[in-house]
Amino acid sequence: MNKDDKVYIAGHRGLVGSAILRNLQSLGYNNLLLKTHKELDLTSQSDVQALFQNEKPDYVLLAAAKVGGIHANNSFPADFIYENIMIQTNVINAAYQNKVKRLLFLGSTCIYPRKVRQPMREDALLTDTLEPTNEPYALAKISGIKLCESYNRQHGTDFRSVMPTNLYGINDNFHPENSHVIPALMQRFHHAKINRLKEVKVWGSGKAMREFLYVDDMASASIFVLMLDKALYHENTKPMLSHINIGTGKDITIREVAEKMARVIGYDGIITFDSSKPDGAPRKLIDVTRLNKLGWFYSTDLYDGLKKTYEWYSSV
Repeated sequence: MNKDDKVYIAGHRGLVGSAILRNLQSLGYNNLLLKTHKELDLTSQSDVQALFQNEKPDYVLLAAAKVGGIHANNSFPADFIYENIMIQTNVINAAYQNKVKRLLFLGSTCIYPRKVRQPMREDALLTDTLEPTNEPYALAKISGIKLCESYNRQHGTDFRSVMPTNLYGINDNFHPENSHVIPALMQRFHHAKINRLKEVKVWGSGKAMREFLYVDDMASASIFVLMLDKALYHENTKPMLSHINIGTGKDITIREVAEKMARVIGYDGIITFDSSKPDGAPRKLIDVTRLNKLGWFYSTDLYDGLKKTYEWYSSV
């Protein structure tokens, strides 16, 4: 990928896309194609086709998605499956029709079955039943992987997929009900500190185990995979099992996350857990052997990542 190549980042304002934007800019890439949701409706096939025909991007990073936590997935399942499948289908097909050199699709580790051996390897895909709380979103992401693989097999495209673990960082969604674990906790602890509340109640039992990756590390890994030599990429993947996990390879209980969060924010009240709320999958840890073998390793530990995120959150 040359510095003058035109790179389209779909979803550049979100958590994932904005981190990729920061990473590319830091590497000296300035010929970047960026469109807000108001400027381009990615669920509209005609609008997406028009963009690709007019702009002719060389590379595409597909980070746009409708995302949310357990509550949002349970409340709006139709929105999650429809919007994500439409976005992916439109962008991937337009990339093929307009001869994009290379595309990177960003998925999620929710693609893996609920009861699967830990850590989760790439070949665990489609081996058992999905976690019910976010099944529509997971199915949409699986379809994105299979779209990329199918276009590669039929049309000879170079469309790649990465599956990041649970992400957090700058530009995350901090809604207390419709957000993921870390931003929801950060918002609650921050609110409790400012209002001098004696107690913070955390959703779930606190026993569920999760892996968390700072989003700027994810961006670094994504660009790393996008830029991999084609022969090397094919040596380490299979035509119908081509996605690569991105993560730390380490997990932690939600209770421990809450305790770290309290320390970062400076909250010294009581932390309780609401076991009436669902935990989701009991454990989620991915196997990052494939990515490590290719030469990429994470660099930001959870405590430092939380500090960076809270510094940003406190300043906006």
